Amino acid sequence: MEQLKEMFEGFRKFMMRGNVLDLAIAVVIGGAFGQVVKALVADIITPIVAMIFGKPDFGGLSFTINNSNFLYGDLINNIITFVSIAAAIYFIVVKPMEVLQARRAQPAADLTTRPCPECLSDIPLKATRCAFCTTVVTPAA
Repeated sequence: MEQLKEMFEGFRKFMMRGNVLDLAIAVVIGGAFGQVVKALVADIITPIVAMIFGKPDFGGLSFTINNSNFLYGDLINNIITFVSIAAAIYFIVVKPMEVLQARRAQPAADLTTRPCPECLSDIPLKATRCAFCTTVVTPAA
């Protein structure tokens, strides 16, 4: 009985580790996101494809060779769904994260120098003369 208790205690500790919970949350959110994208494909993208190609569902498309039926329409439907999910993930998750990271990576403005009005070289804020072109400048406050 003590071994069983230790085994369940170890399992509980394993399940309560952060990475296991994070993974479980990611799977649930990923499943929900997949359902939203699936609905987007079924309700928006498939009718647009139907307007262009005249067929809203490719599931019934097939051909037969030597009494073997090849259902390629279902493959087309799944390819459209896959590409739509990939595009949604790229434009909703990946691209905004790239933009956010690029904004964070920009260096902070240098508040210790200013450009010389004559030669545009960086000079200290309190300088009274440019070290590069010797132009007299007014010190910045």
